[in-house]
Amino acid sequence: MLELANRKLVCACDACSILFDNQGAAKFRRVPRDGRLLTGFEMTEQQWDSLLMPINMAFFFHNTILDKVVAMYPSPAGATESLLSLDTWSEIEEANPVLREMQPDVEALLANRLGHARGFTNAEYYIAPIDKCFKLVGLIRTHWRGLSGGAEVWREMAEFFADLRGGSAGPCTEVPHA
Repeated sequence: MLELANRKLVCACDACSILFDNQGAAKFRRVPRDGRLLTGFEMTEQQWDSLLMPINMAFFFHNTILDKVVAMYPSPAGATESLLSLDTWSEIEEANPVLREMQPDVEALLANRLGHARGFTNAEYYIAPIDKCFKLVGLIRTHWRGLSGGAEVWREMAEFFADLRGGSAGPCTEVPHA
């Protein structure tokens, strides 16, 4: 359960999730358990560049308290909110209607473009539970060493994404509408 006002995860038990789920303007929101790989996701290099993310990994979610999409990226210091304009977001959302189905506050678009930026792999995009996004932030913060992060953090991130791909509800192959 996510406490909306403080953006704090407060409980993970089934009893609380059943008790507090679907209460209209509730104080809490249930965090889904599964993520999904978006195999048909479309984002051009120009769209990504316009988001002005300082690294090639970020997550985006609709914050109902602020009534806007918030962009955050992991760093050795923790989750960092991008205060930059997200003018291109509506264009990205238009090309990928699945983004409109994300549950506000508790689901995020998680973009992993690290390997793509270096020409090693394709970019990966997920609809991920917000707690998994913050788990990734915690892994980076905990395991980062030196300037480049060190081998351990890269191994941990590879395992994280392998688990997210393997434990997801399956790939979402929705083809964006023309």
